[in-house]
Amino acid sequence: ISHAATASENWENNCTKCHGADGKGQTKVGKKLTLKDYTDAKVQAELKDADLTKAIADGVFDAGKEKMKAYKGELSAAEITDLVAYIRKFKG
Repeated sequence: ISHAATASENWENNCTKCHGADGKGQTKVGKKLTLKDYTDAKVQAELKDADLTKAIADGVFDAGKEKMKAYKGELSAAEITDLVAYIRKFKG
């Protein structure tokens, strides 16, 4: 029986390459994709939990091109919910 990974483990393993450990999106890939800064209160206010959940589950596409892969096959619904809460903690 595998235990569910914690949100911080999932962030570390799946998200930091692009979004950075600090959520600012200032990585090489993050800058290229012009990712949002999750420490910015204005950015956080504009993001709905449902939108974050959908992005993590279904991935993000821009003009048919995949910008972020879907994680619904790898993460449980509970892990995705926990990840959304984790992202909220970046807000300063």
